Amino acid sequence: MDRGIRNGTMTAVPVGVGQRGRQAVAERRPGGSTAGTQGTGAQRIAELEREVRELKRTNETLKQYLSKALDLDTASSPGRRDVRVPDTAVDGAPDTAGPPPRSASGAGVEFRVLGPVEAAVGGRWVDLGAPKQRAALVLLVSQVGQPVSVDTLVDALWDGRPPQSAITSLHAYIANLRRALEPHRAPRTPATVLCTRGRGYLLNSQAVEVDAHRFWESATAGWQALDRGDPQRALYAFEAGLALWRGEAYAEMAAAPHVAPEAVRLEELRLSVIEGRCATLIAVGSHEMAVPELVAFTQAHPLREYGCELLSLALYRAGRQADALSVLRAHQKRMVEDLGISPSPALQHLELEILRQAPELERS
Repeated sequence: MDRGIRNGTMTAVPVGVGQRGRQAVAERRPGGSTAGTQGTGAQRIAELEREVRELKRTNETLKQYLSKALDLDTASSPGRRDVRVPDTAVDGAPDTAGPPPRSASGAGVEFRVLGPVEAAVGGRWVDLGAPKQRAALVLLVSQVGQPVSVDTLVDALWDGRPPQSAITSLHAYIANLRRALEPHRAPRTPATVLCTRGRGYLLNSQAVEVDAHRFWESATAGWQALDRGDPQRALYAFEAGLALWRGEAYAEMAAAPHVAPEAVRLEELRLSVIEGRCATLIAVGSHEMAVPELVAFTQAHPLREYGCELLSLALYRAGRQADALSVLRAHQKRMVEDLGISPSPALQHLELEILRQAPELERS
């Protein structure tokens, strides 16, 4: 796996490679500066393309890094079967009914954006108001800790064609949101959650918690656990992060130009964490658990070669050599017929290793 098996051995990738991969993700942490809230349409498209390229590079690094994890299976956890079953399917979502989650950090205001946008204050759900008011909040949440100018908010809410009353309406939306997010704030006292910054507004990162941030932290904790040679802890971290997802990130505004780059980035990171979790399942010898999850994953994302590679390896280790070859050949056929490209060297090499039943593929 370099993505996988190279030159007849399971390649151990240096720790520094995994660190660089995580650094690339860390540099794009939710709440940080993302694709140009001030830019033109062309600039936003260019920023989005750069986001996607960065995420692809990070995903390639993860694939290389996880080959090291696959080498840990005999030294770390031979024959282990005490892997906790996750609460959700690979692409599933937990039930959102019931009380809002309690903040682990003590923040009084919690936002959930890994699905329809929701907010809780002091453990109680709050009404976020009319669609444009909600849209203003979504844009602010996607930029937590970063000021968003009035011009950007107006442009986003009215698609570049604001009425004369736009500024007045925006001020009303901000006032309503402040009342909802700080219900006990005394009149004429400064807001501490949704603050004014110059000719704009920002959500105070010290006063709010966002599930997208917790997901990023869980993903990082998982990769750090693999770095330490602790795949079991990595599984718990990956599962904790994936359990936060309830649907498409920023669901009602995922396609909005000012939010789309963050939504795309989070989705790419989610897919990488799913692949990381499945690779770790294989590493600890739980290929039987990995197989059905990878089947669902590859059906939903048929062009992701690493998912196909992991599924083939899991099937082979489960004693299903013919199925493993069938998966590889079906994927290769799809790539040739649909895209006109040859299979990657990694998949071709894996097919040869499966055909000769290479000892290196076996979990010893």
